[in-house]
Amino acid sequence: MTFELPERAVRATERATASLQRTDDRIAHRFETLARLLLRAEGVASSQIEGVRAPAELVAVAELDSDAIDTSSAWVADNLAVVDDSLSHARSRARLGARDLHAWHRRLMVHGMLPGELVGAFRRSQNWVGGATPRDAAYVPPPAERVSDLMHDLLRFVNASKLDPITVAAVSHAQFETIHPYGDGNGRLGRVLIGWTLSRRTGLAVPPPVSVAMARDIGGYLSGLTRYRRGDVAGWVQWMAEAVSRSADQVLGVIADAEEVRRRWDVTLAGVRADAAARRLAVVIQEHHVITAPMAADLLSISAPAARRAIDALADRGILEPLDLPPSRPGRPARWWMAGELVSLVSRWSR
Repeated sequence: MTFELPERAVRATERATASLQRTDDRIAHRFETLARLLLRAEGVASSQIEGVRAPAELVAVAELDSDAIDTSSAWVADNLAVVDDSLSHARSRARLGARDLHAWHRRLMVHGMLPGELVGAFRRSQNWVGGATPRDAAYVPPPAERVSDLMHDLLRFVNASKLDPITVAAVSHAQFETIHPYGDGNGRLGRVLIGWTLSRRTGLAVPPPVSVAMARDIGGYLSGLTRYRRGDVAGWVQWMAEAVSRSADQVLGVIADAEEVRRRWDVTLAGVRADAAARRLAVVIQEHHVITAPMAADLLSISAPAARRAIDALADRGILEPLDLPPSRPGRPARWWMAGELVSLVSRWSR
């Protein structure tokens, strides 16, 4: 795949790359806390683009126990699990292949309704986007018999292109959506490919959640993909570069907010011993955002009563608050707690 970009598009990709580097420099200092914030925002926003909405706190619960929560939240948590897997793969330096995409698709479809023979495999029949039939569809992808060859070409481009990271991410995503290789989940998996490309080609541990910027400009996103299919590659690359820049710049504000939350926690915990279970739990909760007493006991290697006391200590100081969930299985329901301020950061940002 060869093409030339006008200067305005090239400058936009350069600005986006610089924004990514500024963000990565800030994330490096507080990786554990910020990584989960960014990844959860990406998973929530990418699912919102597909019309599935779930509160950030319920998604966090579903990540830890998908049977404890409703299907929509588990669906979003599946999306987030694939984002995690893709970034681990990006850091491995292994070539991206169809086998990897199929594995991600199987994970994405754990709570989906797709027939088993279409899970983790390229589609075998014609699909379309919008409308009741291909005749009135908004877009009709290539025939199923061409999918394998088209994906082979796309993966070769993704793995070997010498273009800049933003352009490769933009083109690979648009081409993936154009091929529409799976029976379901193409939008979410195609956006996972953006994060994989940015991480692989820039060394970012956690790319900014570009899906947040996309979700805030659905019209621009969808029209950009349409223009790409009509040959306006430059316009699409420029739109994507600007979306990446916006997302990266917004991350800096979220980082500042998260650091302020941590400073308030430090003040609130003044007087609590550094090695106390409550102190240690305050660190753990920054990654998980939600917890139960048994989970706290396991993560901290302490007794159940000690875990409950640690949770009570954080709840008394306003760091944790109860999260009421409807019973999902027979027996006494688990009591969940959440770090409300951190969950709120994800919720506000993902809207």
